[in-house]
Amino acid sequence: MECKEIETILLDALSLEEVKVTQEGTHYKIIAVGECFDGMGRVKQQQTIYGPLMAHITSGELHAITINAFTPTQWKREKIFNM
Repeated sequence: MECKEIETILLDALSLEEVKVTQEGTHYKIIAVGECFDGMGRVKQQQTIYGPLMAHITSGELHAITINAFTPTQWKREKIFNM
């Protein structure tokens, strides 16, 4: 599955300001930024991302996914300290 295809699915399904998907072999890393994650715990954030991708996950098209979800404020801080 192409990274841009995953980005499009997530942008169409969720209120996100930014999505970055990278791929290394069969492993995908998703960084999602949106106000929709405000007040959510990490598990709920991941469930929110998994939801629109579930058909691709259950078909085996997608597996080995790492998800990092941030609010816009958290993302600004993350970029300053870790990038």
